[in-house]
Amino acid sequence: MAKKKAATGFLSTLPKNIFSGFVVSLIALPLGLGLALASEAPPIAGIIAAIAGGMIVALFGGSHLTIAGPGNGLVIVLFGAITTLAGGDYHQGYLYTLAAIILSGVLLFLFGVLRLGGLSEFFPASALQGIVDVKGSTLAQLIAFPATVGRLFAGVPESTLWACAVGVLSLVFLFLYARIRNPLFHLIPAPMWVVLGAIGLSYYFELVANRPYPIAAELLIQLPDSLVANLPRPDFGLLFSSDFITVVLSITLIASIESLLSIKAVDKLDPEKRRSNVNKDLRALGMATVVSGFLGGLNVVTVIARSSVNANNGGTNRSANFFHAFFLVLFVVLFAPQIQRIPLPALAAILVYTGYRLAAPENLLRISKIGGEQALIFMVTLVVTLVSSLITGIAMGILTTFLVHLALNKSLVLFSRNWGKPNVLMFQEQETKNYYVSVKNFCSFLNFFKLKSQLDQIPETEHAIVDFSLCEFVDHTVMEGLNDYRRSFARKGGELEIIGLDIHASATQHPFALRKMEPTKRFAPLNFTKRQSSIQQLARDLGWEYLPQMEKPIGPDPEAFLFFQTKQLHYRSNLLFSEKDAIWFCDLSFSEGLFITKEDLTASFFFFKTDEPLPVFVLDRENFVTSFYHLAGLDDINFEQFPDFSKRFYLNGTDEAAIRAFFTPALVFFFESHPFYHIESNGQYLMIKGKDRTASIQEIKRMLAFTQELRTLLLTGPK
Repeated sequence: MAKKKAATGFLSTLPKNIFSGFVVSLIALPLGLGLALASEAPPIAGIIAAIAGGMIVALFGGSHLTIAGPGNGLVIVLFGAITTLAGGDYHQGYLYTLAAIILSGVLLFLFGVLRLGGLSEFFPASALQGIVDVKGSTLAQLIAFPATVGRLFAGVPESTLWACAVGVLSLVFLFLYARIRNPLFHLIPAPMWVVLGAIGLSYYFELVANRPYPIAAELLIQLPDSLVANLPRPDFGLLFSSDFITVVLSITLIASIESLLSIKAVDKLDPEKRRSNVNKDLRALGMATVVSGFLGGLNVVTVIARSSVNANNGGTNRSANFFHAFFLVLFVVLFAPQIQRIPLPALAAILVYTGYRLAAPENLLRISKIGGEQALIFMVTLVVTLVSSLITGIAMGILTTFLVHLALNKSLVLFSRNWGKPNVLMFQEQETKNYYVSVKNFCSFLNFFKLKSQLDQIPETEHAIVDFSLCEFVDHTVMEGLNDYRRSFARKGGELEIIGLDIHASATQHPFALRKMEPTKRFAPLNFTKRQSSIQQLARDLGWEYLPQMEKPIGPDPEAFLFFQTKQLHYRSNLLFSEKDAIWFCDLSFSEGLFITKEDLTASFFFFKTDEPLPVFVLDRENFVTSFYHLAGLDDINFEQFPDFSKRFYLNGTDEAAIRAFFTPALVFFFESHPFYHIESNGQYLMIKGKDRTASIQEIKRMLAFTQELRTLLLTGPK
């Protein structure tokens, strides 16, 4: 019976995963080509890695939303391997590197067998944010940039000028892409728009301008005429040389680290809050890397940007990974002539933009809001990684984090004396049946695994209490990790309650800021902004309550709504509410995607509760994007008697009959005659969302009037 139910669930989500796999493939194609070229490998090597990774990891992996393929972090290592082992012959260096890739896949598989996946728990959160890797030193590239621009006008051939123009325009487009509000553009990812534009330019010259494509063939993508007939043969001739062994170990170490960190990050995006079997995934990645190496492809790792796109486009299981590989096969088989029209500078622009997003200044600003010490850790990790390597950056990030913790506590004894002691005690209380977890001494990235091992034993449907009253120091990694556990418990119907932090001070009011015990702690009065003062005055006028910051959740859980299933909710602020009227307003800080696809947003929301149960539904503005939702299995519910409403609004839900009964003529007229808001019901509460920014005080008042009218209609109107 369970197998039949699982099969039914798989088939019901198949359209969503096919759609998501297709969207991911649109990004994987240009990135795969670009990463291979940056590594000095044939362009097809990146596509082979994505295909092998997608199919094998989908069948044998232990994660749910991750996408496998070539990764950014290995570019400089593979480039160094090919050039080091080449001996003057780059093709031969590539064949030696393929042998090293195969052996690294074997080692990666053994890592999974030996259950080494738990090593990811020792990486500090802020250090992870600072880990990027680029081909060569970014500082050196910036210094050399003016001279490079100058050479463009020093008598270079027309072909080179055209290629440079395509690269520059591609980079400009990538930076402007997010500002283009037309939903049509955002159906296709920015990298694929660059590729389509470059291909379209070639056809313009041939079909409209009636002249040859001005970009020389050596500056275009080259694919083999027959992939099967031209498969390279890995050369194991340097198997026992020191250079070869060094390459194997370097590739393996970075591939494992990049994959572990990506798996850990993507789990946070899972709407169902499932936890990946990391060791099973390592084994699958190892197998995929071996297959990729024998076929002439690059290493296979878990890639965070493509995984993030998968989560944001409705992917629910590993089949999306498989379909992303399937569509890549179709692209290569059906559109090989078009792929060979892509200029290399266009792919270079994609890689440059990817590197910029990884090290964008807004990342530092966002982390500095958590605490100045987190910004320091981030910057040290980032700079060291840029000027050296991924491994050195990670090591320096861990060391910096530990030194910062020593400086904040002014004591080495706290860590040295308590390092080997069991600092986590867990038992189930007899009276309440709640699980009680007491943490002593300190809790940081160094020993968080002890707390995690206890929390993992508690069913997420139960009530767990984590007590830090005997803990002198709790770092940012632990605070962020506990938030993930809290969300997982809440989604499964349980509760994770954190107590004992009342006498702990923090440098900022951010909920993930580290906490240090200070028995003499004094709270400084809040300095309200003009907007906060206006909200506070509105609360007085209404006779409601106002909390600028929330120590514990109050009111409905935003993560119980579909809108937040693929987003990371950071914190709530400026809570304006009336328990009597069952209406709550707050600003919610959240993010979509991860790393290069990550976008931090803060928006304003109203929530309210009615006396009767509600059908679960989403009401949104009908537009070009929503017309494609049916491809992902999300059908629009239309009303023949309300054609104008059906034309203007997209309506979707789980129980169509209940939704049709709920949307009475009076309710339909209400939505048609009022300003538009995004509205959702989770069965208990209604959520009303404004624009993708915080609302002004006047906008809050208009949203409040809308909310109160809608609530009154639902409570008193005809059913």
